[in-house]
Amino acid sequence: MKFIHAADIHLDSPLIGLERYDGAPIDEVRGATRKALQNLVERAVHEKVDFVLIAGDLYDGDWKDYNTGLFFVSQMTKLRDSGIKVIIVTGNHDAASQITKNLRIPDNCRMLSVHKSESVVFESLGVAIHGQGFSTRAVTDNLVAHYPKARPGLFNIGLLHTSLNGREGHEPYAPCTLDELLSRGYGYWALGHVHKREIVHQEPWVVFSGNSQGRNARETGEKGCMLVSVSDGILTDIKFISLDIFRWSVIDVDVTGLSEIDSILNTLDKALKRELQVNDNMPLALRIRLSGSSRLHGKILARAEHLKNEIRGCAIDVGYGNIWVEKVCIETSGMSDPETLMMRDDALGGLLRSISDLQYDGKSLDDMLGELGDLFRKLPAEYLDDMEAIHPERKKNLLHVVEDVKHMLLTRILSSGGGI
Repeated sequence: MKFIHAADIHLDSPLIGLERYDGAPIDEVRGATRKALQNLVERAVHEKVDFVLIAGDLYDGDWKDYNTGLFFVSQMTKLRDSGIKVIIVTGNHDAASQITKNLRIPDNCRMLSVHKSESVVFESLGVAIHGQGFSTRAVTDNLVAHYPKARPGLFNIGLLHTSLNGREGHEPYAPCTLDELLSRGYGYWALGHVHKREIVHQEPWVVFSGNSQGRNARETGEKGCMLVSVSDGILTDIKFISLDIFRWSVIDVDVTGLSEIDSILNTLDKALKRELQVNDNMPLALRIRLSGSSRLHGKILARAEHLKNEIRGCAIDVGYGNIWVEKVCIETSGMSDPETLMMRDDALGGLLRSISDLQYDGKSLDDMLGELGDLFRKLPAEYLDDMEAIHPERKKNLLHVVEDVKHMLLTRILSSGGGI
């Protein structure tokens, strides 16, 4: 017996944070979640699996139109034509309360109950699958408490959308402990909700398959599903299968010791070539992070927009249109030259000291954070990642921004006076 365990397909979910610009691989990423589902179906047919498990968040919320549902139905009929069953539980994004549109699914698909745990038994395969979906978006009850004990003589699988006892970046939905899962006596737990692939426990197996397609810069690396083989009631093989058609990654460029902007671009050029090679020349969305202490810090800040487009140009050149620069993060710091110049006993030294002494007092900073908090509460969630540096809950980040502005002012003055 063979089956595929997938989760968090988020069909027709937009890829967040990608700015449109000439040379970016727009066509390659449009419809990425659909292509990942197509890859899953093709692999299931090729591997001749007996069934596919989807552990929640098949959809990304209510459909904008019926095309999302129609595409899913078309893919499921391909599995039906190959004799492959599909068992699904809903998650927080496709909870019963979230989906107002609906289409009848093919008869090879089974959507498990959202009101109580439900079991599906395939006697010919010697397997029992137990699961319960989400009736509402925020399920805070422990659903596992109502899952039945393992059925004797069968290979038992638990299908669940959960954060277990908590995972960073994920809401604590359907919380439960590993011990509670193991107490059911199942041979495999097919989990969803956490987008990072993780084997939580072996023998019995407790597995997060991760999502099938990365959708933002927090979802880096290969994405896909798990292919599981069982013989005589014993799991004999488990392996990861890549499904994504577009991959997210972060590249760190250390500018320490570099004295020219061209040196940054040359260093980046080599890093981009390595990243393409590691990912088999797959289309990439990259976050470029510049860090380190350098005399270039002021120039980097002063020419940030120009440098950002130089980096984009470098990515287009290296990737032949297969690299999309999602964001350039400047986390560099300056050298000690400005501090030395501030000790000078002249007008320039006095001016530099005055600028350096500019500080927000505690009350002014708290007032600013309050205003930012009001703004952040009004913004859609997809925009918040791009504004992390001034997030009202990250006071230290805001102080860094103030320091960067002061350093840029110092650099501008020193540049005009021939100091840098």
